[in-house]
Amino acid sequence: MSLDAFIHDLQFETEKTTPFDFEVDWDDGPLPYKLYRGLPTFPLSSEIPLTLENQQASVKPDLHQIGHVLWYVCGLTQFSQLVLLSDILDKSMGQVQSARRFIPSGGGLYPSELYIYLKLEDLPTGIYHYDVAHHRLVLLRSGNFDSYLSRSLGTRCDTSACFGIAFVSTMFWKNFFKYHNFSYRLQGLDAGVLIGQFLEVVKRFGYHSRVYFQFLDRSVNHLLGLNENEESVYAVLPLSIEPMMTCLGTEDRLRERVLASELMKELPSVSHDHYIRSRRILEYPMLIKMNQASMIESLQLTPSSVESIKPTIQEKDAVALPPVSRLSYPFLSVCRRRFSPERDFVLQKISRELLAALLHEAVASYIDPKDSEEEENQPEPCVSLYVCIYGVNGIPNGAYRFDSTSHTLHQLRRGDHRLWLQQAMPFANVNLTQVPLCFHVVGRRDFYKKEWGYRGYRIQQMEAGMLVQRLLLAATALGMGGHPLLGFDVNICDEIYRIAETGETSLIQIPVGPHRHRARLEGRLQS
Repeated sequence: MSLDAFIHDLQFETEKTTPFDFEVDWDDGPLPYKLYRGLPTFPLSSEIPLTLENQQASVKPDLHQIGHVLWYVCGLTQFSQLVLLSDILDKSMGQVQSARRFIPSGGGLYPSELYIYLKLEDLPTGIYHYDVAHHRLVLLRSGNFDSYLSRSLGTRCDTSACFGIAFVSTMFWKNFFKYHNFSYRLQGLDAGVLIGQFLEVVKRFGYHSRVYFQFLDRSVNHLLGLNENEESVYAVLPLSIEPMMTCLGTEDRLRERVLASELMKELPSVSHDHYIRSRRILEYPMLIKMNQASMIESLQLTPSSVESIKPTIQEKDAVALPPVSRLSYPFLSVCRRRFSPERDFVLQKISRELLAALLHEAVASYIDPKDSEEEENQPEPCVSLYVCIYGVNGIPNGAYRFDSTSHTLHQLRRGDHRLWLQQAMPFANVNLTQVPLCFHVVGRRDFYKKEWGYRGYRIQQMEAGMLVQRLLLAATALGMGGHPLLGFDVNICDEIYRIAETGETSLIQIPVGPHRHRARLEGRLQS
């Protein structure tokens, strides 16, 4: 199968991505976290702060504080026991037990891993893996790698001014075992959600970061000791006390050319024993093929310049939203309360002011420095928000595009589209007739292939995931719930918004609204 056909099926004909006779071997499923064995470990403090409001950035970050950051980003935060009503007629009950994190993940599988390069006084300088299961750091390679990482990023970041650099990777098997080839689409979104949470957390600790989607994959994987057929880094996020600055100007970038193959010769290979539990791992050739096609062998970059598609819409279709300010909310409390309702949504009318606050907060918090956007000017996001509205006071029911610049909604199709949206759901796990807001993150159909090649697909998925996480945090802060969904007919949703002809498509669906609490027993994993 060609890569273009594979991506087309991932987006528009998802039933083709999984063989009809594929069966999930639940008894041989992988752990939701990676466990290294036989390496030096450094325990992290379990005395997690109960609030992140008014945190002051430390002039000298220490291991104690870094441990708090990592826990908030992707640590185990609660144990949940959920009661399922498996058969309404005979009232038979089932139970699902799981250790959860603040971030959502498709199927609760958490395919992303977090690594970090740290230069702290109370810790040996080197590359570490965050051991989620034990809340500790595992030392993978000791030494100072400032120069190596700077060149791996195309000399676009002053790594010597950073006290740490985080790496978000994807382990392919962790959700291929359940979703087969469809996992490739899911993995990018999962990575984006984690990145979104990472950026929100470090802000509250007073640190500065930046997202690098483009880097020398093989040199970074080599540094971490990853087998690129099992796992690969998707994003690099430097950390500093001062605002992030690029290292070189455009002319310097044009002169500087870095090859991954040459860079890798500077460091010996390392291979570490790790445990994932599965005894039998199926082959996933298309995921490996996509990963290899997405890799960057050399970096000789100029500042990116990409254009978002902006549909022409008459001003008479614009609905001005009331002016609102950024939300101020207790971050830990919101992370704890975030919940993905399924049949738990309860239809209630919501105010125009609440919708305005939700949209403004989601988009405003999403605008972070990224190498996928212009650095000199206000960045133009690579993805945007569309929404089907029902029962919002003062706004006619219909399908809308949100224009964050003018803080307006542009109506694309009038009417109640809840039944149409429900028809697009292959599984009735969410009752969309009870949902006042059904959001869609929308991006270009060509996934910026001309600008970024096949890497553009995973970049677009990560961008979508970053926006989804901000939308979920904002919805929770406003007393609502949101449930990210990939199980929907993209063609139907694109028709609702009439965006196929503009070269856009729906990347992910997020119904948002009031909900009842589900019957489940929860316990916090925090001292």
